[in-house]
Amino acid sequence: MSEEENNRLFVLDTNVLMHDPTALFRFKEHDIFLPMVVLEELDKGKKGMSEVARNVRQTSRFLDELMCGIDGSEINLGLPLNTLQLNGNHADSVTGRLFFQTTPVISHLPDSLPGNTPDNNILATAMGLQEAHPHKLVILVSKDINLRIKAAVLGIRAEDYSNDQVLDDVNLLYRGEEKLPDDFWDHHTKEVEAWQEEGRTFYRVSGPDAREWYPSQCLYLEGDHGIEGIVRRREGDDAIIELVDDFRHQKHTVWGINARNREQNFALNMLLDPELDFVTLLGTAGTGKTLLTLAAGLMQTLDQNLYREIIMTRGTVPVGEDIGFLPGTEEEKMTPWMGALMDNLEVLTQTEGGEWGRAATEDLLRSRIRIHSLNFMRGRTFLNKYIILDEAQNLTPKQMKTLITRAGPGTKIVCLGNVAQIDTPYLTETTSGLTYAVDRFKNWPHSGHITLLRGERSRLADFASNNL
Repeated sequence: MSEEENNRLFVLDTNVLMHDPTALFRFKEHDIFLPMVVLEELDKGKKGMSEVARNVRQTSRFLDELMCGIDGSEINLGLPLNTLQLNGNHADSVTGRLFFQTTPVISHLPDSLPGNTPDNNILATAMGLQEAHPHKLVILVSKDINLRIKAAVLGIRAEDYSNDQVLDDVNLLYRGEEKLPDDFWDHHTKEVEAWQEEGRTFYRVSGPDAREWYPSQCLYLEGDHGIEGIVRRREGDDAIIELVDDFRHQKHTVWGINARNREQNFALNMLLDPELDFVTLLGTAGTGKTLLTLAAGLMQTLDQNLYREIIMTRGTVPVGEDIGFLPGTEEEKMTPWMGALMDNLEVLTQTEGGEWGRAATEDLLRSRIRIHSLNFMRGRTFLNKYIILDEAQNLTPKQMKTLITRAGPGTKIVCLGNVAQIDTPYLTETTSGLTYAVDRFKNWPHSGHITLLRGERSRLADFASNNL
């Protein structure tokens, strides 16, 4: 191994490769070391159809390809990582090497860490490498917070794997709306061109402000000359803004409901826009994400016939103890996970026809609403469907890509979630698939995003959210 001080040696924990198999190629000019216990843990995790098992098998395939044609004497010199094609391209920028543990590492763990656990073996390996290579910076990379804490106690530098981090801070995430300055009209009166087309009002705005806007971004100006609009097109310093419909008025309802605030009104406009194929709604509990999405879906499916049916799905991550296997068909197994959707359906199907009218409405909805599990999405193509993905913050970027790429012609996908409420191990606000999708789609003109800020569930729920 090179003893150069600026060339670091990263010791990878098993959960890093379980989380992202391509982590092997993310350290550029630095070397990677895999303890033998990591290979043992990978072998134990290869069985099954879960996302983790698939990642483990992909890691094993990468390692097998790297070792192709390598004899035993070359392994000690390290395997060059730039020999493998990744996504059809050689990893030319990766100049580091991959080292395996081929001999026992002599290191004495303190008595405060008793037992021969995999984590302690990895710590012992890192300590042994530090002693064997004093001029090399040895860094343990792990998604396990407790392992990183133990490493810090022992004087081993430890870091989280952050290559899949979309943003440095979730507060930098695109919010989907922007308040225009109070003197907006004073600066743009001479540059604004206004016209109407098919009952819609449009403005063409020129200037440096327009250069900073994103397609489908929601803009608003408060006061007597206030407006609420969506950026329809942007060309250099020019932008075309379309005024949105006001669904807060009692005469302008969507399947019997109205928007209660500005963000909800923007959300309904995007949900009902056939030009937007992908919509993301972020917000805390009680902001109306599910209710608005269902109302817009029912209106476009049953009244306007834009979509053939509504498909509901979500990641099956339990908050408490897992209740075990559930009997029945795929739809029956998913029903307990869809409680939030079912609660909102009850609100939307309140009819004046008594029990008979309510039963007829529920039968109609059952024929046009399907509940599917994310586990069976691979290989499918959905045509003219309105897909609702609830609790999307619990998906990895890879799972999010798998779902979105199932969309066929005429399909709209709506992702709902709260990035502050992630239940999946090793996912954070900045690495969630929902954060990933919001950031990657913000420049695409056929997508829309809005962050809902105000809770509208009840005064009790609002007080509890703010004070508990």
